[in-house]
Amino acid sequence: MKRPSLLLAGLLLSLNANAGEVQVAVAANFTAPMQRIAAEFEKDSGHKATLMSGATGKFYAQISHGAPFEVFLSADDETPARLEKDGLAVAGSRFTYATGRLVLWSPREGYVDDKGEVLKKGDFKHLAIANPRTAPYGATALQVLDKLGLQPALTPRFVQGENIAQTHSFVVSGNAELGFVALAQVYKDGRLGAGSAWIVPASLHAPIRQDAVLLARGASNPAAAALLAYLRGDKARGIIKSFGYEI
Repeated sequence: MKRPSLLLAGLLLSLNANAGEVQVAVAANFTAPMQRIAAEFEKDSGHKATLMSGATGKFYAQISHGAPFEVFLSADDETPARLEKDGLAVAGSRFTYATGRLVLWSPREGYVDDKGEVLKKGDFKHLAIANPRTAPYGATALQVLDKLGLQPALTPRFVQGENIAQTHSFVVSGNAELGFVALAQVYKDGRLGAGSAWIVPASLHAPIRQDAVLLARGASNPAAAALLAYLRGDKARGIIKSFGYEI
């Protein structure tokens, strides 16, 4: 009979022999949860997910011009649908992996009230938002301001980030006193972290459905298919929920 250590070594060798790698384009708002999911995915499957984060609109342009991504985790549902229509994604592979939440946030305690009245008081010089042309969370922020009737008055105060990660950094650094960011960026271990925030009611904007899709370059990569299946599993879903997303 083989010793347990020899059996384990054989299992690991078999796992490594079948392990693959998948190149993943990740919307900036989903960077932190995806890093955690990728680590668990590698432990559980042996496959490695190499992540690149950025703005959804820029990823669309890069994929259209031949960027070697195999899986795309978008910040909206429209961009993956366009990629399917363009023949750059595998038809039928698209699904919503999370529904995001927008939050108005400041690192200052007590600065942002829980109803967003700070926007009407206007006691600030700069408001950070993501570029609405390339970042869905930026477009959502404009929807909210338009619904509140505040966009014309506040537009001159915008500090615009290339993506939601840069937008968050503008607020953290003090370049803007407050900003519209993804809840996941300020939500830790099932609750809001430091600072003050207004979680924007979903009634003020269209749902932020974030879709995943298998790109044409990943159609024959077992690691890509495995990652998308893993995203639907209980462990990944638990991680996603822990960052404040809805499933």
